[in-house]
Amino acid sequence: MSDSKFTAPIIQELLDSELSERSPIASLQEKILRIRNSLRPGQQQMADWQSGPLAISAVPGAGKSTGMAAAAAIAIARQYERSSSRRQLVVVTFTRSAAANIKAKIRKFLRDDLSIPQTGFFVYTLHGLALNIANRHSDLSGLQLENVILITPTQSHRFIRTAVEQWIVNNPDAYLRLLEGHQFDGEETERLRRQSVLRTEVLPELANTVIHEAKSSGISPELLREWSKQTTDEYAILSVAAGLYEQYQNLMRSRDFIDYDDMILAALRVLENDSARHIEQNQIFAVFEDEAQDSSPLQTQLLEILASNREYEGMNTDAMNRVSTYSPLNLVRVGDPNQAINSTFTPADPIYFRQFCEECDRIQRLATMDRAGRSTRIIIEAANFALKWINNQWLATTKTNNKQQIPDNRQVPFRLQTIRPVEAGDPQANANPAPVGQGLELYTPRDIHHTVELLSQRVIELFGEDPTKNSAAILVRENRQGRWLAEALTPLCKEHKITLYDVGERDRRSHVPQEILALLQFCDRPHSPDYLKAALEALVQRQLIPTQDLNALASLPEEFLYPGPLAPPQPETVQKAARMCRSLLRARLELPLYQLISFLALTLNYDQAELATADKLAERVNQQIAGNSSMGGMLSALSEIVSSERFEPVETEDSEERYTRRGQLTIITMHKAKGLDWDYVFLPFLHENLIPGRFWVPPQSQFLGDFTLSEVARAQIRATLHEESIIPDVSQAWEVAKNLKTSEEYRLLYVAMTRAKLLLWMSAAQKAPFTWSKPDNLQEQAPCPVFPALKRQFPECMVNLAVMSK
Repeated sequence: MSDSKFTAPIIQELLDSELSERSPIASLQEKILRIRNSLRPGQQQMADWQSGPLAISAVPGAGKSTGMAAAAAIAIARQYERSSSRRQLVVVTFTRSAAANIKAKIRKFLRDDLSIPQTGFFVYTLHGLALNIANRHSDLSGLQLENVILITPTQSHRFIRTAVEQWIVNNPDAYLRLLEGHQFDGEETERLRRQSVLRTEVLPELANTVIHEAKSSGISPELLREWSKQTTDEYAILSVAAGLYEQYQNLMRSRDFIDYDDMILAALRVLENDSARHIEQNQIFAVFEDEAQDSSPLQTQLLEILASNREYEGMNTDAMNRVSTYSPLNLVRVGDPNQAINSTFTPADPIYFRQFCEECDRIQRLATMDRAGRSTRIIIEAANFALKWINNQWLATTKTNNKQQIPDNRQVPFRLQTIRPVEAGDPQANANPAPVGQGLELYTPRDIHHTVELLSQRVIELFGEDPTKNSAAILVRENRQGRWLAEALTPLCKEHKITLYDVGERDRRSHVPQEILALLQFCDRPHSPDYLKAALEALVQRQLIPTQDLNALASLPEEFLYPGPLAPPQPETVQKAARMCRSLLRARLELPLYQLISFLALTLNYDQAELATADKLAERVNQQIAGNSSMGGMLSALSEIVSSERFEPVETEDSEERYTRRGQLTIITMHKAKGLDWDYVFLPFLHENLIPGRFWVPPQSQFLGDFTLSEVARAQIRATLHEESIIPDVSQAWEVAKNLKTSEEYRLLYVAMTRAKLLLWMSAAQKAPFTWSKPDNLQEQAPCPVFPALKRQFPECMVNLAVMSK
């Protein structure tokens, strides 16, 4: 889409404005043009939006959030100057911290650059938007929010476990078929083993996967059961999944519990009502969506309805949602399908945003933000090479296996878009900075211990005499690697005064329920050695009492807590611990039950974010035990949350800053690193068994076949959602699931590579553990396939270890 298509209206507006140079409107138009001219070409195309659908496919480091904030401010200003209505712009993004960040940027543009009121817009997360709509129309949404409890269940949640047990009781024949598997000799011990695997692993995992996939796509258990009639697999996997889903829904409704998908569904129920839909649409002149590659089908549907122009209300739903030249959708979607890294554990799928981009491209409403100033040029070249090499390998393998091509957007891991350096005169300070050293360094250490030596040596060199000047991060594929690295690097960082921040261990506000539970269990049964020790461990972890032999203290709880006159004197460290424990017991007697969690949060010296999380936890627990308020009820509710829920912590606006502080070496997973950047990025342990990894069937469930029920069901559901002509059989679905995982792992590597600004350090050791649960069990490991290709493409960046060792 050419810039001229966007700039013509603005130029004409400026010419018209010369007739009244001193008018407020003329001044505002000049300010709008000034903001626009400060943006890059791709950002300018977003800023030039005035109506209709627009897709923006952005590369890493292209300035998505800045461009969206500027475009949003300009859209608000245009609405402000030409209308007295109070219609708002709705901006939607993925996380609370991202929402806070973009809100601050929009306000700054409105205040400092446009000098107009900082109003006319709302910024939400998708679930926050849905909850807002459902709450305003509770009679239509079916959610009485003061009476329901929001949960984020895992496969171990009691509702899912109970749904499994109820399904087994109601479907004995289908359960027996699963129990028999491929073959079964009837041996009783094996029967009991299979029963345990099915009840505790296979069926809960199937239920958890399908519930998330189906609900987020608006699929009911009844529809899933209809789809199952099109399949012929021996276990009737989709039918089993439909039964589990139905039982789960019944349990949720009977207890007034909801999950995050229920919030979206509730908002959509509201919008089915003509009057409510018109009320909501009348408040909105457009919707801007950030991180659009991570949206699920239902979330996309919600935004499309809100972005629809009421003039087209007579159109049917299919026509209304179709992107065309005359589309009523005032919808701007910004994302990068190449940074879609949540598909294998959420219902998000980049195919939907890719399709939106293709539809917009057909009507010349696709813009590409391909200029990025974050990284030095060789890092950009390495990322571009990796993207193209992976796609080419993928196409070659597919042609060999299938003898024919499948449409690009469903086949290759990446959308073909190249990151380009910015042009001369770009407003970003130090855009495409000069590299440190070669800018790209490729290592092949002997083993993981040699990897740590090389990495440590480079860290010391980079931080130099002034560690506070630069930022650095080690990006790992899984937290177990991070824990091992943190232990290995701690002495070095202390010696050289480099702050080591292990995100997996230290940035874990989900620890709040666990710590509160430990202290409450002690308050309830102070003479239990186990509970006393757990409470003391929490207090030591929070540095509230000195480190000491906790086993000795916990072995005789009464003597520790209330020493008699004949007891030997306690050391000061023990006295401090005892005083702290006695203060907890006194609070248990003096405070009402509903205040205990808040008191314990203050006692544990929580920071602002942790206190907010504790308040959220207290509200949740008190709501759950209302009408049956007791210490036993509170402990039961907390135990359930700790053991089987992903309790969502409250995010703070400075979370990104804590990960990217200067003078700090951050250890963080590749997933969590998305959206962040550092001067120096280290990517150790790039091995094929993790990236792209291999799909495997746990030995305990291999009696069912060479596949897992959950992944087959996921692939079958997605095939139907993608409007494929037939639902794949088990073997085809398993292959689709493997391809989905491989694609996502390669996109994850691409995200990790593009976090670096000045130096990208990559290594694949010759020997590494097969599983990081046993890091000392080293064996020969093949590198990630991209790594040797990078070494061939950039031979000057290969570090000669023989020379280094001399």
